[in-house]
Amino acid sequence: MATNKPSRKYDVVLYGASGFVGRQTVAYFAAHPEVKSAGLSWALAGRSADKLEAVQKACPGAEKAGIVVAEAHDAKAMDQLAANARVVLSTAGPFALYGSELVAVCVRNGTHYVDITGETPWVKGLIERHHKEAQRQGTRIIPFCGFDSIPSDLSARLANEAMLERYGEVCTAVKVAFSIRGGFNGGTLASLFNMLASGQTEAMADPFLLNPEGAHPSDLTAHADPLGPRHDVDFSAWLGPFMMSTINTRVVRRSAALLGYAPGYFYQEYLRLGRGPAAALAATTLSVGSFTSQAALRVAPIRRLAQKFAPQPGAGPSVASMDGGSFRAQWVGHSASGNMVRGMIADKGDPGNRATTKMLCESALALALQLDELPGGSKHGGLLTPASGLGDVLVQRLRRAGMTLQVDAAK
Repeated sequence: MATNKPSRKYDVVLYGASGFVGRQTVAYFAAHPEVKSAGLSWALAGRSADKLEAVQKACPGAEKAGIVVAEAHDAKAMDQLAANARVVLSTAGPFALYGSELVAVCVRNGTHYVDITGETPWVKGLIERHHKEAQRQGTRIIPFCGFDSIPSDLSARLANEAMLERYGEVCTAVKVAFSIRGGFNGGTLASLFNMLASGQTEAMADPFLLNPEGAHPSDLTAHADPLGPRHDVDFSAWLGPFMMSTINTRVVRRSAALLGYAPGYFYQEYLRLGRGPAAALAATTLSVGSFTSQAALRVAPIRRLAQKFAPQPGAGPSVASMDGGSFRAQWVGHSASGNMVRGMIADKGDPGNRATTKMLCESALALALQLDELPGGSKHGGLLTPASGLGDVLVQRLRRAGMTLQVDAAK
């Protein structure tokens, strides 16, 4: 087992453990064979001891986990939490409201960090404040370790690796088509509403929001977010706008810059609607509905009404609904000479809850157990992405955890 601070009390601290996704991370850790076999020390953390103890008692296998009480804005308590942990996993959103102090103390204490945020403007601020220091001391701060944006980020990485292996070239363009079945939890929606309410719409619209300084093309037109329906010959299907693409594409473009993908690299993603006239109609309807709903949610009274009827933080889909969900991300990569590679990432279970829990927990365990094997070695750090900070180690961990990550035979 690789370590960065062997003397610390806990290998992994699960912050936000009493929340909807947080409770699922506790169950995942408690049942994980490596947590037991590697003798990992771990703890549940949050602002309420009573709630944390209730989660611990309700979860078989969590009785040996520690309890850490720390309120998000209590600088002293948060600093102590980070000082006692090698890795912090956070599910406590909206992250712009509750995550900034935690990231700051993780950087200050050299504690690795992962979360499930989709709040790109917040992460942009983290990059500006903390990237250089985290890079200097070899601390990995890795947001976006859930459904936003691991399937997208790893799809692009797998495509690039496959193109290099088969043809000795790099991908100049990658696109992903998603098929999903699942619901939203209250925390995810609360983060979305907070971004809209705080006037971050303009920042969210920047296709290269998360890129390093100077890594922006002069012409952004080709990289604009898709608005309308399209029929794609590579997927043989009708595609429409994918609501998470405004997050995922920014993350993949940061990975492209950090990992040195091809100059002028192009990445885009869509929602797959199927084939035939019905799918064409669905893609058109989705495009119109997506545009109008986004415009409507920018209006404060409409947004407040939507919040009233949305699931509240701490709530989410039923167990049956989460277990019955699924996602599939089909990807296609092209090289400058016209060669093509394709593959897929897929899993059973609600993508925003079950799959997100798996991806987040395996990301934290990669940091706790395989630090020396990660991209750049044990001393590499900064505000990273899943592909640049966890890479093939995470690919293999997710495969062992039952997720499909495949590269198809060349066509």
